[in-house]
Amino acid sequence: MFLRHLQVTDFRSWEHVDLPLGQGPTVLVGPNGRGKTNLLEAIGYVSTLGSHRVATDAPLVRHGCERALVRVAVVNEGRELTVELEIAPGRANRARVNRGAVAKPRDVLGILRTVLFSPEDLALVRGDPSERRRFLDELLVQRAPRYAGVRSEYDRVLRQRNALLKSLRRPAGRRGRAADEDPYALSTLQVWDNHLASAGSELLAARLNLVADLAPFVASAYGEVAPDSRPALIGYRSSLGEALPEGFGSADGARATPEEVARVLLDVLEASRDAELERGVSLVGPHRDDLDLTLGPAPAKGYASHGESWSFALALRLASYHLLSGEPGGEPVLLLDDVFAELDSRRRARLADVAAKAEQVLVTAAVDDDVPAELAGVRYAVSDGEVTRV
Repeated sequence: MFLRHLQVTDFRSWEHVDLPLGQGPTVLVGPNGRGKTNLLEAIGYVSTLGSHRVATDAPLVRHGCERALVRVAVVNEGRELTVELEIAPGRANRARVNRGAVAKPRDVLGILRTVLFSPEDLALVRGDPSERRRFLDELLVQRAPRYAGVRSEYDRVLRQRNALLKSLRRPAGRRGRAADEDPYALSTLQVWDNHLASAGSELLAARLNLVADLAPFVASAYGEVAPDSRPALIGYRSSLGEALPEGFGSADGARATPEEVARVLLDVLEASRDAELERGVSLVGPHRDDLDLTLGPAPAKGYASHGESWSFALALRLASYHLLSGEPGGEPVLLLDDVFAELDSRRRARLADVAAKAEQVLVTAAVDDDVPAELAGVRYAVSDGEVTRV
């Protein structure tokens, strides 16, 4: 899989860019603040329908404009598809494939697969659990695009259930159950329990299986980029705790099924009913989970050095790349956003070795010296409002 062409209009700082691309390495070189990252962000948006830098679409549209356009031509196993996304904050985004409109923007997911490594990835190790949940869910959608709909449905149900719990909230320590006060409210909550278990179990089972599949790639990648460090392990920490069958979420455990997870989730929801009514919020489900990262016996967060944290972040991305490359759908495009300047010589060499073998890799750098010799492919100079081939 590779990008043959990228075109953006009114995206971030760019009024308009037409950029021909090809297989192998392409390097975008220019001073910081000139828009190199914006171009990789546009490519990543087509792949995930989200930005790795901001949580909403509004900052993606050039100041003073109403919408942004991103168009890419993707070649996969000899077949070319053109994807166009119209990003319009405050309105519904629109998408087209080969100039034909699609029902929903998420229908384009899976056409382009990418793995992006950027300075923001340090948050995967040092940041909040939401960063790691996002990492898992985006990788899950790259692996199987239908999970975008599953995640969207879970978020919708969670909002509705939280709104109901908030309306039923009672003072802490108050005795009695909601059924004593309003049987109809409790029956309505049970309906939302069932909806949460249905959508949540499918998302949770998929995450557990993803972590099980990803774990050996992470351990291997970390061992290669930091051979003198402690071994790296990942696992899934669920809000369902010990109620989940033993071994779920581990590399050698049983595959999780939505049916089995749904039964456990419903039981834990019932056991958590009083606490949820006191706090007015959903306390169990995939939205409360985390990806455990450990180095030897200690958690990476809070214990890993700066270099170890970078190594772990790099291992997570390299593991994602190797996992996707071994599955149907085409080898993902590798996007490396100004990362070589952050890495020592050993980590630079390992990343360069993988990147040089990729079908297509796009690299940004502030200066030529930051780019390893193995990636001396097509080069573009990026300045204010212009991209020029060198």
